[in-house]
Amino acid sequence: MSFDVLDEHEQGELVQKWLRENAAAIAAGIALGLVLIFGWRQWNSHQASQNEAAASRYQALADAVEAKKPDDALQVAETLRTEFPKSTYAVLAALQQAEIAVGKNDLAGAASALDWAREHARDDSLGALIALRSARVKLAQGDADAALKLVDGVPKGSYTATAAEIRGDAYVKLGRADDARKAYEEALANPANGAMMMPGSVLEMKLEDVGGSMPATGGLVVPAMEKPAS
Repeated sequence: MSFDVLDEHEQGELVQKWLRENAAAIAAGIALGLVLIFGWRQWNSHQASQNEAAASRYQALADAVEAKKPDDALQVAETLRTEFPKSTYAVLAALQQAEIAVGKNDLAGAASALDWAREHARDDSLGALIALRSARVKLAQGDADAALKLVDGVPKGSYTATAAEIRGDAYVKLGRADDARKAYEEALANPANGAMMMPGSVLEMKLEDVGGSMPATGGLVVPAMEKPAS
C-alpha cells in the first residue's frame, strides 16, 4: 500500500514539475488556439458580409438591365468586378457587360469582358459556358481559329450540341464544308444539350448549306391523336 501511495505521489510531483516547466508553452498554445478560433469566426463573418454586399450590387445591376439603363448597369458591373473580383457575382456581371457590349456592336469590349470572366470563373460548368460565348464573339470578329481553340478547350460532355454547332460555324468560315457538316450532324444528334431538331430550324438550314440533310428520323415527332372509343 505504501509503495502505491509513494508512486502516486511521485507521479503527481512529476506532473506538477512538467506543468511548471511548460507553463509558458501551454499558455501560448491556448492563446493561439483562441486567436485561431476568433480569427476563423471573423473571417467567416467577413466572407458572409462580402457575399451579401456583392449580391446586393448584382441585384442593382439586374434592376438597371430590366429598366433598360445599360450605362448604369455597366457602372455597377465594373464596381462588382473591382470590389469583389473573387465573387461569382463579379463573373456574372462580366457576362452582362459582354451582352451589353454586343448589343452596342462593341465586339472588342465583349471579348475583353468574357476573357476576364473566363479567368475568374471557379465553376467548371460556368467556365465552359463563358468559353462558348467567347467563341461566338471570336467568330463575329472573323477569328475562326481562335473560336475553334476555345471550343476545343471545353470539357467533353459540356454543352455538347452548342459546342458542335459553334465548331461547325468555325469550319464554315474556314471553308471546311465536310468538317462543318459532321459538326452540325453531331449537334443535331444531341437535342437534350440544346440543339433544335424541329424541321426548318436554323441548325437544319446550316446543315443543308454545307450539303447535309436531316436524318429520316429527325424532326419533331408529334404523337398521333387517339381515336375515340366506339
